[in-house]
Amino acid sequence: MSDTTSVPTVQVRPPWWHRLPIIQQLRQSVGLQRGMLVAGLVITGIFVVVAIFAPLLAPYGFNQLRGPDGLFGAQQPPSADHLLGTTVGGYDVLSRVIWGAQTALLVILVAIVLSVFLGIALGLLSGYIGGWFDRITIVIADAIYAFPSLLLAIVAAIVISGGQSSLWGGIFAAAVSITVVFIPQYLRVVRAEVLRVKSEAFVESAKVVGASNARIMFRHVLRNSTRTLPLILTLNSSEAILTLAGLGFLGFGIEPSAAAEWGYDLNKSLSDVTSGIWWTSIFPGLAIVLVVLGVTLIGESLNDLADPRLRARRKPAETPGQAVAAEQPAAREELGEVL
Repeated sequence: MSDTTSVPTVQVRPPWWHRLPIIQQLRQSVGLQRGMLVAGLVITGIFVVVAIFAPLLAPYGFNQLRGPDGLFGAQQPPSADHLLGTTVGGYDVLSRVIWGAQTALLVILVAIVLSVFLGIALGLLSGYIGGWFDRITIVIADAIYAFPSLLLAIVAAIVISGGQSSLWGGIFAAAVSITVVFIPQYLRVVRAEVLRVKSEAFVESAKVVGASNARIMFRHVLRNSTRTLPLILTLNSSEAILTLAGLGFLGFGIEPSAAAEWGYDLNKSLSDVTSGIWWTSIFPGLAIVLVVLGVTLIGESLNDLADPRLRARRKPAETPGQAVAAEQPAAREELGEVL
């Protein structure tokens, strides 16, 4: 009779980069979800790269009207010198589209950063402190949320900059206008999570051992109340692009001579459409559609992966031990265990 010795199984902790937000979602996704997420990442990545390297990629400046051979000419069709033609004002369409990506990225970054910091701070204080501060904050947020977002952004843009301003002044004015619309969303989401988390056992334990309110709020409550923010952030990024384009289309965005803006270019191309001049409107509009599509695909994929009811069933791992080892560290972090 031969002796059999059991070999203990060793759990292999997955690399740290497997738990990064986008990498973790890519590993969890399968089928259509993965296709949507990859397509969104590719489109959004191209947009970011074009925006960052706009000075290198654009053949001309966003307000350049002449080249070595003289003036570009207005409403010139696509050619070797101007791959996407020229606008009614005599600008190169390709250059305006590329520089417009940089303007859109700057506005999105400033608007999202302001919205996240202010919304999280107000939601954390409102949910944790409660009382009269909570009631006043919610009433103001509901009042702001009741207004149409574009109308509220127009009013904010007029109050801040009179409707038009310089490059950074216009970017800041447009970003603040969008921030005013987004803050109530972050506030209400974070507040609801804070109300749930502050009644958990680990928060009560922190109070028992004498932790200060500031430590409890930022160390225990805040870190467990922001799980859904990446999803909201992606969806708000696409809404920010549409709001910026709407402001520019209506003439309340950045001053045309200060920066290229897709909404403004669409407004100026309205009369060209009836004349059969299609290139002045197609490409700025296509840029808006593609960027919004890319960001929305990422947001919808993250939403499906965050909801167990919508999450597709993953393919089985090679061994049960590998599946447990791959899922346990992320699960422990999502449960909010404070080590």
